Amino acid sequence: MLQKMGRVHAPAGLRALADLDRRAFDRVASARLTGLEPVLPVLSRTADHGVLWFAAAAGLAATRRVALRRAALRGVIGIGVASPLVNLLGKRAFRRHRPVLDLVPPRRVRWRPPASHAFPSGHSASAAAFATGVALEAPPAVALPVAAVAGAVAFSRVYTGAHFPGDVLVGVFLGAAVGVGTRFVWPARPQVAKVTRTGGERVQIAQDGQGMVVVVNADSGDNAADGGRRLLRPPAELALELVRRELPAARIVRPDPDDDLAKVLDEAAADAEVLAVIGGDGTVNAAAVAALRHRVPLLPIPGGTFDHFARALGIELPADAVAAYRGGCLGRADVGFVTQVSGEGDGTDDDLLFLNTASFGAYPELVDRRERLEGRLGKWPALAVAAARTLRHAQPVEMVVGGRTVRVWLGFVGNCAFGSQGPAPTWRDRLDDGRLDVRVVVAADRAPRLRALAAVLLGHLHLTRGYRHWRADALDLVAPAGGLRLARDGEVTTVSSALGFGKYARELRVFCRPRRGLVPA
Repeated sequence: MLQKMGRVHAPAGLRALADLDRRAFDRVASARLTGLEPVLPVLSRTADHGVLWFAAAAGLAATRRVALRRAALRGVIGIGVASPLVNLLGKRAFRRHRPVLDLVPPRRVRWRPPASHAFPSGHSASAAAFATGVALEAPPAVALPVAAVAGAVAFSRVYTGAHFPGDVLVGVFLGAAVGVGTRFVWPARPQVAKVTRTGGERVQIAQDGQGMVVVVNADSGDNAADGGRRLLRPPAELALELVRRELPAARIVRPDPDDDLAKVLDEAAADAEVLAVIGGDGTVNAAAVAALRHRVPLLPIPGGTFDHFARALGIELPADAVAAYRGGCLGRADVGFVTQVSGEGDGTDDDLLFLNTASFGAYPELVDRRERLEGRLGKWPALAVAAARTLRHAQPVEMVVGGRTVRVWLGFVGNCAFGSQGPAPTWRDRLDDGRLDVRVVVAADRAPRLRALAAVLLGHLHLTRGYRHWRADALDLVAPAGGLRLARDGEVTTVSSALGFGKYARELRVFCRPRRGLVPA
């Protein structure tokens, strides 16, 4: 941009910036950085066409950590926006020429001179977009090295004579802005949801696991999804192996398939200083009931398909659970409950609990279809087929939600406020706010079917007709006679047609990964 303008006709301020830019380039081009002469040119070439960043994204995605997978995806999305913005729009708009290479040593110039214009730097924009995206999701131990490499790539573009410093600085700014801008369409999730710290409470912590009872549900989530045909070891088995190695004194309980899991968990909690459970969200839900009844802390160990509650606590891998236990990081989390109301208006003796969500409408129907198919197809193919059939056949149900009569496609009640938009949010910033997050997709009188069903599939539909979202301390729901299918933490049951939703605020003691910002009680 600066070089394009003639020195006579350009404003004095731009001429001064152009002169400063050229002098800075000359200083870098004439510099001799011992040890970096062979490194920076190779690094610059490796970043051509985003190869370096796509390889880094693949490495992050190969891990089992959700935060790193999200970081990889956000970084790739940033590149996907920043690269065409700079290369197709920016360079064509400003048409700045590349630097003259008189002062650059030939051993650095091992690249074919690009035919594109110089301003802004596409390599720098992609590097900054990827590094910013990773920093929004990944822990500092990952984000800082990625940022360092991105900075080295940006500097290498000047060091090898490909760009003026001004090209690189503007490219970095644009890439970072794009990376931050991804939060407007896909909010970044916190690595650990906040819980209330248990100030005066004590729990027995033994490095070998003495006093802990671990209940293993080998039939949860992916562990039984393939009907025994899987090539890799089930997640529950891998988690159990780690627990046996790291916590050898812990007592292991493995229920038989015909055992009553709730009864097994209740007996384990009665005999435990700490109740640990290996399984998915449905298993953790059942364990929470036992932990609340016997007032023992709960340690969820990931071993299912999604493990939403464990991951909200920062426990993404079984090793995280062991570290949380040994570190004694204990907090109090809310528990949502559903009370079934009889025709006379009396509540049932036992509330139905949920740690993540309780859903009604199309979602329980999808789960029912998936469970009927997964024995033959496997979990994920069954989910795809079930989703297609549900979207084809689902019908809205007329019910009274919060005192209003509506025709509901999908209803969602979350335990605490969820941060993402849309009818199917996935993360929370806190697990102790005492609130219910209510989201309903209703069928308007003339709303086309496709629009209503699209709301089930996509997030960020808070502006879509038929989507309602509010937060409350309690919620009453009345459905047509004959009962209602309700999914609690992924497990579907039939309940009465009159329901009351509420919260047990800060009642469940749970282990979590340490996070700055734990709130004192």
